[in-house]
Amino acid sequence: MKNSLGSLLIVDDDRHILEAMADYLRRLGYRTETAGNCHSAIERMQEFPFECVVCDVNLPDQDGFHLLEWASKNQPETAIIMLTGYGTIESAVEAIRIGAFDYLTKPVIDDELNLSIQRALGQRKIVEENKHLKAQLDQKYGLGNIIGRDYKMSKMFDLIESVAETRTTVLILGENGTGKTMTARSIHHLSDRRDKPFVEVACGALPDSLLESELFGHVQGAFTGASHDKMGKFLQADGGTIFLDEIATASQQLQVKLLRVLQDREFEPVGGTKTHKVDCRLVLATNENLEQMVAEGKFRQDLYYRINVISLTQPPLRERVGDIPLLAEHYLQHFIEQVGKQMEGIDDEAIQLMQRYSWPGNVRELVNVIERAVVLANSKRITVNDLPDSIHKQIDAGNVAAHFAGNNLKSALANPERQILIEALEAHGWNRQQTAKMLGVNRTTLYKKMKKFEITFEKCHN
Repeated sequence: MKNSLGSLLIVDDDRHILEAMADYLRRLGYRTETAGNCHSAIERMQEFPFECVVCDVNLPDQDGFHLLEWASKNQPETAIIMLTGYGTIESAVEAIRIGAFDYLTKPVIDDELNLSIQRALGQRKIVEENKHLKAQLDQKYGLGNIIGRDYKMSKMFDLIESVAETRTTVLILGENGTGKTMTARSIHHLSDRRDKPFVEVACGALPDSLLESELFGHVQGAFTGASHDKMGKFLQADGGTIFLDEIATASQQLQVKLLRVLQDREFEPVGGTKTHKVDCRLVLATNENLEQMVAEGKFRQDLYYRINVISLTQPPLRERVGDIPLLAEHYLQHFIEQVGKQMEGIDDEAIQLMQRYSWPGNVRELVNVIERAVVLANSKRITVNDLPDSIHKQIDAGNVAAHFAGNNLKSALANPERQILIEALEAHGWNRQQTAKMLGVNRTTLYKKMKKFEITFEKCHN
């Protein structure tokens, strides 16, 4: 029955009661099967994943509690409704403790049985929806959504997984557009705080006076325009994670207050005297060199050491060219679904051109390039003609000028080739077989070129 209300298994050793219940439930539209004892019921459940099982406690071979315990271990998603002619509070409590959805006493009224089954199926649907939503969250915010096979990304993934379950403050370093916010969300989502709030604050987007109020809240009358009490982001993030992006823009005064929150987990709102205590995990990010800012007196040294417990470096896209095809394909599929346009992929020539580009805007720029190409492409595949002029201009003119540097033509041409080889090797963790495959050459050719350009891991990392 394709359009059945749900799949049921009725288990009872009284043949008349069994058939009467089964007939009634079939008439209502349920896909209903029957079993006369515990052993055959378990066999039927192994053959087919019933959504709900209605089982009598008293069975000829083993009692219904044996089936309930088996189902709890082997098919926990199946709702079990227990029936008995000798109901007691103790046995009902025991059934619910083991995992029964409901416990009904015979003789069962038809409507009572139907209502219990409907409630059981309704709860199952909610559980399945929650699993689906959780899977969507895993896909959106889990590590699987941070695309990258480069060895630098692998090291970052390992570090994220190591620190996620801790309360330790994490500092994410990297250029604009590298995906620091996505990494912060992944840290939160992989932690035991995932069901609590994730609160993001872009520190550079607000003037200092407003930022303090945004973070810590304020009381009525604290300043002109403060017409009512306001809860700050730290209180909103209580129990969860607060992500402070562009932390380098915070003033010295605000840095003092942040240091106190980090050390004591407490603060007062602007204009207030009441001290609030919070339990939130801090993740911070910046594209600035904080160590240099400390040396120049622009960032407090004590705060720097307090936030630099665990630091993650988000590598720029130009340093992981091997990930560009993966990222391009990922976002291509995303925008195909979003725009509703039929496309088959990206030409190899276009991929190679993108791998030679420096990507000053990093992954964010790549996302924009792919979206633009999907919208403007006139064919089933994205070609070099669908890429913006900025990419063509830099490669056609900028690279030659940058690498020439007063040398002869032969040297000028050699420099970019050497750099491409190094970047390809870095992208594949210096695995020569994978690098050769990516470059479309055999290993012998790669070895010769490495020797010609004096490329070794030691030289490149000294």
